[in-house]
Amino acid sequence: MAGRPDRKRQMRSAARLYAVQALFQMEASGQTVESVSSEFETHRFGAVYDGEELAEGDVDHFRKVMGDAVNHQARIDQMTDRALVAKWPIARIDPTLRALFRAAGAELVASEVPPKVTITEFVDVARAFFPEGKEPSFVNAVLDHMAREARPGSFEAT
Repeated sequence: MAGRPDRKRQMRSAARLYAVQALFQMEASGQTVESVSSEFETHRFGAVYDGEELAEGDVDHFRKVMGDAVNHQARIDQMTDRALVAKWPIARIDPTLRALFRAAGAELVASEVPPKVTITEFVDVARAFFPEGKEPSFVNAVLDHMAREARPGSFEAT
């Protein structure tokens, strides 16, 4: 029983990573959220690539992030634009980062996950995609700005 909360956390972390990949795929291919989500749930969760088994994702969390990212995309993109410097509107940033900001933004605007957890989790996702780059620090700064806008007052207690 002691390992159960850690497994649930790992499954939610995997769901976040898959959501970023799925949102990227939606933008790149023009597929619907339903078709991409179905593909991920059927073929990606727990799949084996290069001899390594991918984590099983929390399907409910994945579906919520995907749905909220699509339903709140305009608001999330506007929040992201405000968090970016003027010379780098969301349309000019790396599509992987754009997908990451949409997934994280979905958690920030439409879930009960504490903002600091969302930021930490998506900075880890950025590290998975950009292990040698400066992107994780960039993601941290942008998500901090977005979280303060999405949930004013949620940082005051610390």
